[in-house]
Amino acid sequence: MRRHADVRLFLLVAFAASWLIALPVWLGAAPLGAAAFRILGILIMFTPSLGVLAVWLTRRRGTTARQWARATGLTFGPRPGRTAALLVAALLGVPLLVAVALLVSAAVGVVRLDVAGLSLYRAQLAAVLDEVPLDPRVLYAVQFAQAVLIAPILNAIPALGEEWGWRGWLLPRLLGDPAVSPAPAAVSPAPAAVSPAPGAGKPGTVEAGAGEPGTVEPGTGEWRPARVWPALVLSGVIWGLWHAPLTLKGYNYPALGAWAAVLFVGFCVVFGALLGWVRLRSRSVWPAVAAHASVNATTGLALLLGDAAAPPNPALAGISGIVGWVLLAAVVLVVYRLRPVAVPR
Repeated sequence: MRRHADVRLFLLVAFAASWLIALPVWLGAAPLGAAAFRILGILIMFTPSLGVLAVWLTRRRGTTARQWARATGLTFGPRPGRTAALLVAALLGVPLLVAVALLVSAAVGVVRLDVAGLSLYRAQLAAVLDEVPLDPRVLYAVQFAQAVLIAPILNAIPALGEEWGWRGWLLPRLLGDPAVSPAPAAVSPAPAAVSPAPGAGKPGTVEAGAGEPGTVEPGTGEWRPARVWPALVLSGVIWGLWHAPLTLKGYNYPALGAWAAVLFVGFCVVFGALLGWVRLRSRSVWPAVAAHASVNATTGLALLLGDAAAPPNPALAGISGIVGWVLLAAVVLVVYRLRPVAVPR
């Protein structure tokens, strides 16, 4: 049980702090859409980082700040060039995925677009502004450019608050990365562990469990990629459930009410798998931060291209709807196939 005490501590701090901050939402003081609700939502995004700090301060007291930062992805990793390329790919690729998800949604009939008239966008402007200062088409273009180029930079700080916890620490921890895992208890090695079977490799090398999925490959010192999938799914489910203080109120899918909490777990699993891939490929959390910040900036704006006479259902349309899940799942399968990932041991 002691081996998992750090995971329990992390989850306790992250979940308890998020529910505590969300209390005004449940007490009626910060309804959905209000400015206070948005502020609370930003504060909640920092609670996974509080969990990482709690683990470091209480369970990893022998680890220096520099070592902990490197282990949890706060550096640019061993190959900064790859990390920079993945960061740029995240900033540009996520808006592209959001756009493709919207087009596919329109193609399959779950959303009706009004790009020429921008009726839904005009209705939203009328609800918040007495007078629109620019032509709505110009204003939308400016807002879209800002969402792609500027908003991700502003969103990066709260996105880091989440990603340092979920992809920076939790995912590698679930994979058994020793840099973030408790040191195993000293065990006297069995004679068979240092005596390889005939023809099993170089004399004196350790190949215990080499034929089992998720064990150490001989001579590589890395976990097999087969071990990655369960960790990705589990971390995605945890990430989705952590949103419950807000999603149980219908956040992201207002028409579903409390069922929004269930549906959002699915999105967190598939999108979290993509975030996990960029984290494990780069050994850095920053590409995941960029992707997270970008999806937060562009998802809602894309849906405003819908028709006011038949507003899109976010549970079905767009990147966070069912159509988007399918698109994201396809992308995840492709990137993991083309560029498999493993965790250093």
